[in-house]
Formats: sequence, structure tokens, C-alpha cells
Amino acid sequence: MLLARRYRFPMSPFNELQREFGRLFNNVLSDFDACPVPRRAAPGINVWEAGDNFYAEAEVPGLGMDDLEVFVVGNELTIKGRWNAERDDDQRVFHRRERQRGAFTRVLTLPVDLDAEKVNAVLKDGVLTVTLPKAETARTRKIAVKSA
Repeated sequence: MLLARRYRFPMSPFNELQREFGRLFNNVLSDFDACPVPRRAAPGINVWEAGDNFYAEAEVPGLGMDDLEVFVVGNELTIKGRWNAERDDDQRVFHRRERQRGAFTRVLTLPVDLDAEKVNAVLKDGVLTVTLPKAETARTRKIAVKSA
């Protein structure tokens, strides 16, 4: 049986530094569960266009209709909301705190003006769906071609 021999070189400052960085890095990874999870400041939103409308869907779990406001001006959609923060005066000791809390505002600029009078917003199962009709001047019109 052939055994591989490991040679140990004298400890140089660089080898010692590499060993220390490795030890620190391993400690950070072992504490990974204790690291805070980055949170978004506002809910995720999908926006798409179909026909004469734009649609926006925002994930707002835990919010009710009274916690949300939707505004349309020109070609801008604004969604405001507020998650009620838990009271910090009680005796709870959090070991992990990842749920969103506090106020948020999202302003989305769309490529055309919207018809603010016909905007419709529906909240269902934690998803806010906003239907945004294009303004009459922004809608595509088919032009009849006449022969000369």
C-alpha cells in the first residue's frame, strides 16, 4: 500500500493569514441561520399589458382594504400600504423576524397615459390586482385604408 506523505511547511505569515480567514469564514457559515434575511422595502409587483389595459399585481399578505391606497395620475400608478407593526412593549423575545412591517409606497411609471376614471382594484387572497385601462388617446386604432 502506498501512503501519501504530507509535508508541513514552516508557518509563513501568509499561511497563517489564510488559515485565520478560513476559520472566520467557517464560523460565519455555521451561524448562517442567525443572519438576518434581507427584506424588501415594498411588495413585489408584476405589470403586464394586454389589449387596451395594463394590469398590476402586488403581493400584500396580511393587508386589508383599509390598509391600502391606489392612485392614478397621468401615466403613474401609486400603491401605498401599511403593515401594522407588532407592539414592542410586550414581553416577546424574537428569535427571527422576517415578516414585513411598516409603511411602503410603490410608484410605477407606465409608457402611456391611463384612464383614471375606469381603474379597478381588487384585493383577494393577499394579492392586489389593479386593472388600468389606457386613456382613449393612447389606445391603438385601426385605420381603414381607402383606395385612391
